[in-house]
Amino acid sequence: MAYLPVILVSILFSAFFSGSEIAFVSSNKLRIEIDKKQKKFFAGIVSLFTKHPSRFIATMLVGNNIALVIYGIAFAGLLEKPVEEILGTDSHVVVLIVQTLISTLIILLTAEFLPKTLFRLNPNNLLRLLSIPILIFYVILFPVTILTIGISNFTMRHLLRVPPDTKDLQPVFSKVDLNHFLTTLQPEKESSREALEDLRIFKNALEFSHLKVRDCMIPRPDMIALEANTPVNELRKKFIETGLSRILIYLDHIDNVTGYVNSKDLFKRPDRISSLLIPVQFVPETLPVNKLLTSFIKEGKGIAVVVDEFGGTSGVITT
Repeated sequence: MAYLPVILVSILFSAFFSGSEIAFVSSNKLRIEIDKKQKKFFAGIVSLFTKHPSRFIATMLVGNNIALVIYGIAFAGLLEKPVEEILGTDSHVVVLIVQTLISTLIILLTAEFLPKTLFRLNPNNLLRLLSIPILIFYVILFPVTILTIGISNFTMRHLLRVPPDTKDLQPVFSKVDLNHFLTTLQPEKESSREALEDLRIFKNALEFSHLKVRDCMIPRPDMIALEANTPVNELRKKFIETGLSRILIYLDHIDNVTGYVNSKDLFKRPDRISSLLIPVQFVPETLPVNKLLTSFIKEGKGIAVVVDEFGGTSGVITT
């Protein structure tokens, strides 16, 4: 039997299935749906795979396992006599160990590491390029795939007592997908200014969730605040000079902020600043900005004092 051609073909198929699997996992699902809307080449077929991800992964695993079994049988037949002659032994255990080591090293390099590295570089385009052969194997291996999934679900439900997830959900696009799409998107020249502005807004919105309060606050040296015993006239002048609508009030020193005053409350003609004080929120430097914004909206306030790990005033943040 011609073992070498069988080995080469089985390695090729194993690399194909391994690469297709990692390309599917690494692909940008948002990009796939956009390509489908734009009616790009074979994008509809790839979109079909994303609707049943568990079936697709199972199909690739089944195909890869079949290729590996054929590879193992053929490789054992190819190496059996040469190994016995080189080692000068007819011990089946020794021959089996040598065959296993050599075949494993070759298959790991040629059908696992190399294809997975290459397919991960440009997963979306490779999926579209190989969509037809993938679809052919998807159809051919469908009965075996369904049987495999059924056995797996039965084992999980009745033996392991773990309810399997039998639903194939519609693809959910994450912030990672959107960020990757915006990074690779290049606006056309005729709409460059408008498109670039839209891109900037989208990117800022994505980065917003990663910002901490310390990244946006007004630092302590630049804070505008007044002592609690300051005359109301001085407070009024400070509002006019700075153009601010809210000014922090502290007692004795800036680390003891007692609240803030809203400029509109000056129309009440108060005698003392203390009668206008509004409680202020204190937040740590490490608080995510999006959580603080949610708190502002919920409480109807737009100012907070930022404190460091020792409780001292680090800065102020406003809307």
